[in-house]
Amino acid sequence: MSILVGTASWTDKTLIECGRFYPPNCKTPEARLRYYASIFPLVEVDSSYYAIPTPMTAQQWALRTPDRFVFNVKAFRLFTGHFTETKVMHKDLQLALGAGRKLYYKDVPEEIRAELWKRFVEALEPLRLAGKLGLVHFQFPPRLKYSQEAMAHIERCIGWMPDATLSIEFRHRSWWESPDRTASTLAFLREHRLVHTIVDGPQGADNSVPAVWETTHPDYLLLRLHGRNVETYNAPAQTAAERFDYDYPDRELGELAAELVRIAYSVRNKHIIFNNCDEDKGQRNGMTFLKMLLAHG
Repeated sequence: MSILVGTASWTDKTLIECGRFYPPNCKTPEARLRYYASIFPLVEVDSSYYAIPTPMTAQQWALRTPDRFVFNVKAFRLFTGHFTETKVMHKDLQLALGAGRKLYYKDVPEEIRAELWKRFVEALEPLRLAGKLGLVHFQFPPRLKYSQEAMAHIERCIGWMPDATLSIEFRHRSWWESPDRTASTLAFLREHRLVHTIVDGPQGADNSVPAVWETTHPDYLLLRLHGRNVETYNAPAQTAAERFDYDYPDRELGELAAELVRIAYSVRNKHIIFNNCDEDKGQRNGMTFLKMLLAHG
């Protein structure tokens, strides 16, 4: 059994520029990842959401981290139903789809979808072979509301990645709007051996979801912490760092740690990801949270 704490990405611009987490001699991507992995046992790869990495890049990640280090990898944005520009795709697929276009998943021909899935799976293979691939995280957009169509799409995603463990994060309240709906959503996740993402984030909007402290997979629990900055969460034209600008006070971290400990016995592996990615807030909060969990024994 393990409890792994980490952050969403290790290369955020504000994290590097603040100068508080990385030592002065950590000037290269390799040095930063090696240093990060000396502090945390887990990281979430955020760049894979924006563009599919190359297998060589994933191989370098594996080589630069110690044994038993774990990478959770965010699914490519097209797969989760986000508006995607063709310019972030491979050159041959850009030519096939047309340069400068913006598309949804449904707009992409089936044969190109299949090729994109194939390349995404191939990109993660070095991590899988090294025993360092954790969860493949599907963070769906607020526009994905509870529906049979949405669940059918998720089932198709599972079909493309039969050898991976998928974690699911919904961002529309319709998935949790009543006790019956919550039970239905959890039952769907359990039926398909999908990891339910316990979300801590701002409340009060359609894309705010409650923290549902339940597990749906025998091997994994995932807690993602987005901070609680209500003012910036849905503000226009914000960078990720500005949107998730929140420094958890120890009191809130203590409450979250107590909730986690309460259900931790039910799964083998506990993954906690801090996504409050402004400067070094996630790293500081993550280290504090880990110390609190150790104090709980």
